[in-house]
Amino acid sequence: MISSPSTSAELLQQSFREEGREILADLESALLELHKAGGGADLVSRIFRGMHTLKGSGAMFGFDRLAAFTHDLETAFDKVRNGLLPVSPDLVNLSLAALDQIRTMLESENEGGDAGVCSGILARIRQLWGDERGAAAVHGEKAAVVVPDVASGPARNWRIRFAPGPDLMRCGASPLLLLRELGELGDTEIEACLERIPALADIDPEQCSVSWDIRLKTGAGRDAIRDVFLFVEDVCELAIEEEGAAATEAAAACGAKGDAIARGLAEARNAGSGRRATDRQESAASLRIPAARLDQLVGLVGELVTVQARLSELSARREDSEIAQAAEEIERLSSALRENSMNLRMMPIRGTFERFRRLVHDLARELNKPVELAIEGADTELDKAVIDRLGDPLMHLIRNSMDHGIEPPEVRSARGKPAVATIRLAARHVGATIEIVVSDDGGGIDSGAVRRRAVERGMAAADASLSEQEVLAFLWEPGFSTAEAVTDLSGRGVGMDVVRRAIESLRGSIDLRSRPGQGTNIALRLPLTLAIIDGLLVEVGGGRYVLPLAATLECIELSGAQGEHAAGRMADVRGELVPYIRLRDHFGVKTAAPEREQIMVIESDAGRCGLMVDKVLGNCQTVIRSLGKLFREVQGVSGATVLGDGTVALILDPPRLVQDALRTRTRGARAHPPGAP
Repeated sequence: MISSPSTSAELLQQSFREEGREILADLESALLELHKAGGGADLVSRIFRGMHTLKGSGAMFGFDRLAAFTHDLETAFDKVRNGLLPVSPDLVNLSLAALDQIRTMLESENEGGDAGVCSGILARIRQLWGDERGAAAVHGEKAAVVVPDVASGPARNWRIRFAPGPDLMRCGASPLLLLRELGELGDTEIEACLERIPALADIDPEQCSVSWDIRLKTGAGRDAIRDVFLFVEDVCELAIEEEGAAATEAAAACGAKGDAIARGLAEARNAGSGRRATDRQESAASLRIPAARLDQLVGLVGELVTVQARLSELSARREDSEIAQAAEEIERLSSALRENSMNLRMMPIRGTFERFRRLVHDLARELNKPVELAIEGADTELDKAVIDRLGDPLMHLIRNSMDHGIEPPEVRSARGKPAVATIRLAARHVGATIEIVVSDDGGGIDSGAVRRRAVERGMAAADASLSEQEVLAFLWEPGFSTAEAVTDLSGRGVGMDVVRRAIESLRGSIDLRSRPGQGTNIALRLPLTLAIIDGLLVEVGGGRYVLPLAATLECIELSGAQGEHAAGRMADVRGELVPYIRLRDHFGVKTAAPEREQIMVIESDAGRCGLMVDKVLGNCQTVIRSLGKLFREVQGVSGATVLGDGTVALILDPPRLVQDALRTRTRGARAHPPGAP
């Protein structure tokens, strides 16, 4: 089926929107690096290329207002690139504000954006390079794309060879628009080369078979001419040569001969052709796929895993070697398919971390607190479904750190700290989980203030004996805040509760540590994926449960007599005493225990500990299903799965089981202190 032109246009515009988001993210990151470094030719060129691509591609895909608005930004960084305009905080801040407007134009159907704000930004940018005329208003459906006045030198003659590659038009580029933009640099003579046009029956309407030889007379330099083809240079053949007396004089001044120039141009063309061929191979090796299709694939793989478990269950009941062999083969294939489909959804967390540079930059200006964001482990990979839900929790933690944790510069100086504070975002793999740490070198959390506010709200008795960690735990309660006044950033008692709920919905855990006067450290531990895991099927009191295999270190057997004599529920694991939780007691199971029980040793935030079960039934691939809103507050359970025989088994959450057991024992110890009757 051939799609209609309108559908094709919509697809092309959607493709440009996706590319535009990536360009904007890269531009934002480069501008913040430029602000920090105060300059840098590579950064300036990177910003200029990004803006040039946005302008040119925007005009091609019908985003005329976006292209017109980007023009003055491109002009400004062209002047920076040529040493005519210094890098300043005003330029960076205006450029960031302009990116916000471009993002609005990109996402809206009619290129919406505040015309007054756009005009004000452009006027201030023009003033930076001494143009007092202000900016032309950005109005109308078809705003003209103005090319910067780059003809600042004596007029020279250039010969340009432009041959579009087979993929140039497929990516939405238009050779005619490129030639039109080139013509605005000066006087052009264009000759079309028609030798490559095939017979009518062999013409591919998505390929351009025409090439052009162009003579251009302009005061612009080689870089300005190349910039016209900047965003299609990798999908075309391009040669730019200077001709005439000016070229001869320039060569003589440099002590070069004409044949040396010719050889240099030939080498440059060959090198450029080789680089473009390599780039095409690399681009062909990757494919952009909508996330919804990946989610659908993982869902189908999950269904396959469930059916495979049922087949394995049937083959175990029937003593048929052929069925057993087929079941083993399908299990091997489904396991490989599961691994590959899950790897498709794994993404580096860099994109999520980098977007917070802008947040820290803007809040630092608003609060008048100089702060730097340090990022570590940005290449750590995590399931896209987890990454998509991490943005809000991390944003709340960083905002709290900026508002409450980081002291004003004068206070830091009085305490002997550097004037510029540091917020650190770090990610690393810990076994089958990922740990994300948000830390700062601020003043830490005032546990006394937290305790007083908890007493005021009736959350704790005035004479209650509370540990440091128990006091800090109040911060995660709904509506809890120590701020004396409500500000734009905090004080309403929302944020930390949102963080807790979001991390728990991801089957993760939070650890908060604070050192008065030195800073705060918040560690989020999360599973690598939310879809399919390897598990151990265990039995407790007749019920079957799944224990994540990645959380299990080893399994030991304990007889009933050993369990009765284990002091304080401590098991001897090769000379080391390991505390354990008897799940029969924790779940309130009243039936008789088996003669021999097994302890699954796990690693938790509290150290090594064990979970005692009646029996270990074996390994299983587990497709995680949500329990729904009714069971959202159930502690120690992270989900459910369907077993091969069609029954449902709950998936245990070892870290929460340990935390719940510790809280229970702490409350029991306070209710019955030593020596009490």
